[in-house]
Amino acid sequence: MALHLGLDVGTQGTKGVVIDGQAGSVVARASTAYGLIEGLPAGAAEQHPSTWLAAVGDVCKQLLAQPGVKPDAFASVGVSGQQHGLVVLDEAGEVVRPAKLWCDTSTATEAAELSERFGRSVPTGFTASKILWLKRLEPEAWARVRHVLLPHDYINYVLTGEFCMEAGDASGTGLFDPVARTFNAANVASLDERLPDLLPPLIEAGSPAGELHSIGAELLGLPAGVLVSAGGGDNMMSAVGSGATHPGVVVASLGTSGTVFTHSDEPVLDPAGQIAPFCASIGGWLPLLCVMNLTGVTEEVCAGFGSDHGTLTAAARSVPVGCDGLLWLPYLAGERVPDLPQASGSLLGMRAGHLRGPTLYRAALEGTSLNLAWGVNRLRALGVQVEAVNLVGGAARNKLWREILAHLFDCPVTVLAEPEAAALGAALQGLWTWRRAAGQEIAVHELAQPFMGATRSASEPDPIMRAAYAELLDQFQAEVRARYGDV
Repeated sequence: MALHLGLDVGTQGTKGVVIDGQAGSVVARASTAYGLIEGLPAGAAEQHPSTWLAAVGDVCKQLLAQPGVKPDAFASVGVSGQQHGLVVLDEAGEVVRPAKLWCDTSTATEAAELSERFGRSVPTGFTASKILWLKRLEPEAWARVRHVLLPHDYINYVLTGEFCMEAGDASGTGLFDPVARTFNAANVASLDERLPDLLPPLIEAGSPAGELHSIGAELLGLPAGVLVSAGGGDNMMSAVGSGATHPGVVVASLGTSGTVFTHSDEPVLDPAGQIAPFCASIGGWLPLLCVMNLTGVTEEVCAGFGSDHGTLTAAARSVPVGCDGLLWLPYLAGERVPDLPQASGSLLGMRAGHLRGPTLYRAALEGTSLNLAWGVNRLRALGVQVEAVNLVGGAARNKLWREILAHLFDCPVTVLAEPEAAALGAALQGLWTWRRAAGQEIAVHELAQPFMGATRSASEPDPIMRAAYAELLDQFQAEVRARYGDV
């Protein structure tokens, strides 16, 4: 039995799964949580990469303690990582400063400048704005930098001792040409004359990042020499772990951020910059919508009322569509789509009785879903067919939320059995790379198919509810534009 390890190093924690590729099953799962560095200025969001390494070690220790998971049975390791984060290392390969993350909006000024310079949208969350910010605001730290990496690239470096990057995660830097699948040399050089030499070499989809060396083997508790696949950003790995490995499968991932994506054989370019023209980490492309505000909004309601999601969801069912006129523009952390990094949340139409847990919880579900549906309509306008959606992520378990999304998306939504799509995708990419290294040519979707079971029947749109939510979406868009202009 050959086992394959998938690690998802995220914003709120690290998750791991072990799969048996031959049996087509997940044999072990584990996770550990952590948070952001506290006490930073408004808009800043940072973590130290040492936090990720400690979490990876803890997760692997948990996995190896489970029945049937033996170190000498592992054939590959794959790493998924939160996208866009800036990890900078010095000449000795040591971390220069904490990583600025995807949700850091303190670089909005730099992002706007780069958008004008490059002649296309560079979202605040992308890596390029963080590089310019570091160069300007921390010049002494920038002078020490010899390697610029993304979070999953850093984990791969620790595991293998090798520097590399792949097109999927690289396409979220703001410096990448997704059509040519390489860095835009002019844009890179315009940012800093040293930057071309600081970026690692690109490797092809399906190529390994290397093998576990002594340090990586000790961290994971596995033998040296185990293959480490290229890995990718968490969205790219979620695509693999949720069936979006060939055209026709659309996935919505409901977590701290919300994403909607699909596989494409051709690049999908959005002149407005709302839909990211990402490359997939298995070849092809991954047009993707990302909103920054999703589960964090409902978590705020739970914390504010000292309640839990189950209790508030049950109570929110008695609140009518539209919350009796209460509309939540849910931009608690700024927003990427629409591109409003400095926006804040607004509760509109408040009346007596609205400041109750069930009403605010439903308003949070509706506000975040309306914003997500706005982006899905943009995908459709670019020619992406959205006829059914697979749901992954923790919030996919919320039945009321699923129903709201089905009405807004105007299509069936189905929850996949494996909630940890990014960790599963990383393990599947490892399996695929291992098979390729052995001379076996096989499509990724063939390897992934046994893992794509659903947990329950699909939530279907209802014509009456669909019409009510379509009207609410028009109101939502009008209110956002009234406050922030033509976005």
